[in-house]
Amino acid sequence: MRSNLTVDGSIWSAARDPCDNYGRCGLNSNCDVYTGAGFECTCLAGFEPKSQRDCLNLEGCQKECLNDCNCRAYTSADVSTGGSGCLSWYGDLMDIRTLAQGGQDLFVRVDAIILAENERTKTFFHKTMMIVILTVGVVFFMIPTICSSWLIMKKRKGKGRQCKTLFNMSSKATRLKHYSKAKEIDENGENSELQFFDLSIVIAATNNFSFTNKLGRGGFGIVYKGLLSNGQEIAVKRLSRNSGQGVEEFKNEVTLIAKLQHKNLVKLLGCCIEEEEKMLIYEYLPNKSLDYFIFDETKRSMLTWRKRFEIIIGIARGILYLHQDSRLRIIHRDLKASNILLDIDMIPKISDFGMARLFGKNQVEGSTNRVVGTYGYMSPEYAMEGLFSIKSDVYSFGVLLLEIITGRKNTAYYYDSPSFNLVGCVWSLWREDKALDIVDPSLEKSNHANEVLRCIQIGLLCVQESAIDRPTMLTVIFMLGNNSTLPPPNQPAFVMKTCHNGANSSSVVVNSINETKIETN
Repeated sequence: MRSNLTVDGSIWSAARDPCDNYGRCGLNSNCDVYTGAGFECTCLAGFEPKSQRDCLNLEGCQKECLNDCNCRAYTSADVSTGGSGCLSWYGDLMDIRTLAQGGQDLFVRVDAIILAENERTKTFFHKTMMIVILTVGVVFFMIPTICSSWLIMKKRKGKGRQCKTLFNMSSKATRLKHYSKAKEIDENGENSELQFFDLSIVIAATNNFSFTNKLGRGGFGIVYKGLLSNGQEIAVKRLSRNSGQGVEEFKNEVTLIAKLQHKNLVKLLGCCIEEEEKMLIYEYLPNKSLDYFIFDETKRSMLTWRKRFEIIIGIARGILYLHQDSRLRIIHRDLKASNILLDIDMIPKISDFGMARLFGKNQVEGSTNRVVGTYGYMSPEYAMEGLFSIKSDVYSFGVLLLEIITGRKNTAYYYDSPSFNLVGCVWSLWREDKALDIVDPSLEKSNHANEVLRCIQIGLLCVQESAIDRPTMLTVIFMLGNNSTLPPPNQPAFVMKTCHNGANSSSVVVNSINETKIETN
């Protein structure tokens, strides 16, 4: 330690250069003040010290003290002592003090073992303090993160409760009426595998629901394209407050499609239920929907017959999965061109399960007082009596198949046709062996005439008036993939006939399942 030492009670001081004192180092010696230890006396070359102590440096003082068992401490003589050589202490040391400036290093002799223990204690203390300091520092800097995580968990938990409330809006008995044998829904009506997205994440992904991100609009609301921070593209289906569909359809889609896995079904990634917002998050499919192609004069030419046939097969397989191969039997009830999405490879994926219904494995038919669906795709028994079954979807598939082949909407009016809608038009031409006349002109009919005619016949079999006469989707796929003989189709439902009498008014007769006739003049 750096100290000013006293021998007679006075405080040493250095007012001037120590080598200026006369006879500081004795005869024939050199006084050196640049050693860093005050000064040092050395004998000139060729001379020896009269006293061994006169020319001792600090290292020599250390050896002298160590060789004397009674020596307690040592240092080299300072200029303020008025002498040279070594200073040694014996017995107890008193009045040692630390000064801000000046003083000397005092070397105290202690036991090596005790010194080692002190060093270990000091090292341990320093390490302990360092650990404590680091721990406190880490905790200090982690406090914001911990608080943020806690708030996020609380928020998610709150959303979980909100979701639970959403799924408990109807009575449990009603909600699980058709789900008693299904393991997809837990006792709280929640889907444990469904991911919940924060509203802030969805807003960031869609650029605050920017108009430039809008993909389209349906009965549910507007669909936006989004990009997550990890680079994944998503489609956000946002429930509109003015939508004809509401919470029930939202719940229905979440609970039915969340665990369905098939290459021809759109994949639901999760949902967002926060504040007033209710949104479904889907995988993004870049080629939009089927109607975007087949009902556009320019774009439908991009679909060759081979590609259209692959799309037909894909849709059929997706419906078969819903009806038979999934763990749940699901009736879609709203199959149409706008609900068939196309991925980057033009593989079709069935979407929009808001109106779907779950059947037990042994259930054949269901009924409802609330008929929902899209005009032109609804089967007659469903539209007229509220009865629905797997054959309802078969009817919708038949209409969709004929639309894909012809490039025309079933609900459009064709002035060049003896029928009011597409199904009736195809039926009329089929009976006259002219069915190829209504095929999309952009198709190479001559190369695939037999296959196209076979598909038209399958479509007519699917839209037969009686549900019993319609094939199942398993049979449809078999007929599409084989050249077996097909049964002749019966007359479809809702065939609207018109008779033109030149400038005279026309008479329209609507034949429905209950054979009611409506005449207008």
